[in-house]
Amino acid sequence: MARINFLPWRETARVQQHRRFLQALAVIMLLGLGLVLLADVGIERLNARQQARNQYLEQANVGLDQQIAAVRELKARRQQLLERMRVIEDLQGNRPTRVRIFQELTRSVPDGLHFTEADLQGQNLSISGVAQANGRIADLLRNLQAAAGFAAPSLAEVKKASEVQPQPSNLFRLSVGLMLLPEEAKR
Repeated sequence: MARINFLPWRETARVQQHRRFLQALAVIMLLGLGLVLLADVGIERLNARQQARNQYLEQANVGLDQQIAAVRELKARRQQLLERMRVIEDLQGNRPTRVRIFQELTRSVPDGLHFTEADLQGQNLSISGVAQANGRIADLLRNLQAAAGFAAPSLAEVKKASEVQPQPSNLFRLSVGLMLLPEEAKR
């Protein structure tokens, strides 16, 4: 039997196989590195896109905050205007009442008596004045009792004025309650 040595062929095959292994390993490493770089670029793009979205949302929030502040300011101005309108409407609504009060007061004042001060607080009218005699004050109280819209006149004080004046006179103070007439109660 002849002896054939296969070792150099095996050694050559082993070196070739080792070379292919290293080449495959290098290719896999390059592919892995490429995939990592590609993933890094993709993540950077996604991150940049998200940052742009966040910045857009922040700008939109600033704009919305400004709009909210403007709306709040408008609501406050609207409330102020509504309050002004209510005051004006109340004044307009009370105008006939005040006119009626003064008309009734002028009808109720007897001769020899005049008012020096009138003060309306809610539904109570306080009147101060000067009368020539106590009988004039009594006439005023009766007239106010009979007048429409007045309730329960009460005399608070009567004082004699100074003797220096040519005619005797009395200073008085009274209060009278106000009642709403049916057409005013409807408002």
